[in-house]
Amino acid sequence: MNRPDAAALRGHAAMLAFSAAVAGSFSLGARAAPLIDPAAITALRFPIGAVILAVAARATGRLSVSDFRAPWRYLVLGGLMAIYFVLMFEGLRTAAPIPTAAVFTLTPVIAAGFGWLILRQRLTGRMALALAVGAAGALWVIFRGDLAALLRLEIGQGEEIYFWGCAAHALYAVMVRRLNRGEGALAFAFGTMAAGTVVLLPWGAPALAALDWGAVPGIVWLTLAYISIAATAGSTALVQYAALRLPASKVMAYTYLVPSWVILWELALGGPRPPELVTVGVALTVVALLLLLKDQR
Repeated sequence: MNRPDAAALRGHAAMLAFSAAVAGSFSLGARAAPLIDPAAITALRFPIGAVILAVAARATGRLSVSDFRAPWRYLVLGGLMAIYFVLMFEGLRTAAPIPTAAVFTLTPVIAAGFGWLILRQRLTGRMALALAVGAAGALWVIFRGDLAALLRLEIGQGEEIYFWGCAAHALYAVMVRRLNRGEGALAFAFGTMAAGTVVLLPWGAPALAALDWGAVPGIVWLTLAYISIAATAGSTALVQYAALRLPASKVMAYTYLVPSWVILWELALGGPRPPELVTVGVALTVVALLLLLKDQR
């Protein structure tokens, strides 16, 4: 086994932080989703995230006019992220946080497929085994350890909606590497968020106009602040940073940690302990992550 280089290690560290940050959006989002239109909260999070990234990029001197050549690239990436976030909140209206997070762990399999189609990134045997184990663990959690429900394909509507968002997220991880032309992670992430704002605001404008701002519960404002800073601006920059240093399947492999983080978030927020059968599936996703990280060729 070859030792990973410093750039790859930094990519892994970025994705570890990403998995913890994203997990919080499931637990907080599940509490806020029934209280606000998904279009409204998603349309708000993108401009807030864009401003945060712009300030960070300017403060570090990593933002210049040359970063915005071929702006159509940012529209592609921003559109994919917009699809993901809208479908995530739409799914959380009816789905519980842990099963929804398990759906998210299917993205490495999808990313591996997109990686082969677009970048011709090939899987090793160990990576293929890891993806299979991770997918099995995800399905176990989604169907709550009920084999009969799995055989009947009894999947909730929320999980089904969110799956298509995850497909957009997996494609996004591949397209970051395909479309980047040497821009830094902060500048590239800002361009993505700014383009996402352009895509989302016209669509979310009616929901924003109909919103009774004075009646918005505190949990919605807390969730908006968290998802804008940590789960939008932060996670976008972290994924783009890692995607330039790791294969798409390894970038998305860290999604396998998200259900474990969500369980901790739920316990911290006073939620119930998950059934023991569900934790078996979560354990499988962690095994899948370890298998993927062991393959450093």
